[in-house]
Amino acid sequence: MKVYKSISSLIKKVREVKKQGYKIGLVPTMGFLHKGHMSLIRKARKDTDYIIVSIFVNPAQFGPKEDLKRYPVDLKRDFMLCEREGVDIIFTPEAKEMYPNGYATYVNVEKITDTLCGASRPGHFRGVSTVVAKLFNITMPDIAYFGRKDAQQAIIIKRMTEDLNMGVKIKVMPIVREKDGLAMSSRNVYLNRKERCRSQSICKSLKSAKELFNSGERESKKIINKIKRVIDNQPDTKIDYVAIVDTKDLKDIKRISGEALVAVAVWIGKTRLIDNIILN
Repeated sequence: MKVYKSISSLIKKVREVKKQGYKIGLVPTMGFLHKGHMSLIRKARKDTDYIIVSIFVNPAQFGPKEDLKRYPVDLKRDFMLCEREGVDIIFTPEAKEMYPNGYATYVNVEKITDTLCGASRPGHFRGVSTVVAKLFNITMPDIAYFGRKDAQQAIIIKRMTEDLNMGVKIKVMPIVREKDGLAMSSRNVYLNRKERCRSQSICKSLKSAKELFNSGERESKKIINKIKRVIDNQPDTKIDYVAIVDTKDLKDIKRISGEALVAVAVWIGKTRLIDNIILN
């Protein structure tokens, strides 16, 4: 396993790999890796010949009052986990390498970035789309892997690759959960013991939504109200949003007749957590 910090050096290496006919798999991350990331790496190992994992806490996707400065970092542990999983290259650039002085070009996917997390985190998805586009140009992957926990992000990246004819196949892998049901996230480390207990209400609320749907309920408003009641029953929680939307254009659905994304964002203390399920 080799670690690259330089874009030009990595591009040179990737071109050599491409010349040998290897299929490249990219797993973009912000580090502080967990079992969810490992599931992406293992899938990439099955599908491709050469795995690149990027570790970059992207400042362009953080707002001025968000947690950029305290975002968890443990590169030594990340390197160990990647090596154990047979990763070929880790790309871990500095911010000034990705965004040098005078940087002025951004990628903005319209409409589907204005809802859900985009409504409460303006500019977030512009930063996500920009850094992913840059990573695609640098690593030239055949397949890129994303987790479904960040469902809106995955839908946006898919749209970007299609609209810009990038030629990268996007694979979205299932959510990996903790034993208590909490969706795995690097931000889970922020939670204290009491907050961790309260956070279980998120997964429970989605399970109750699925049960309601399976019993025949199709009115989104009733399902959303059920989710809110379960979460609001816990102290020190604040719902950012609960929505049921189409899985392609993220438009609100009043009555479920096909595939629907049930997405939630909840503040547990000072930590914002997201989760979702698909109803079909």
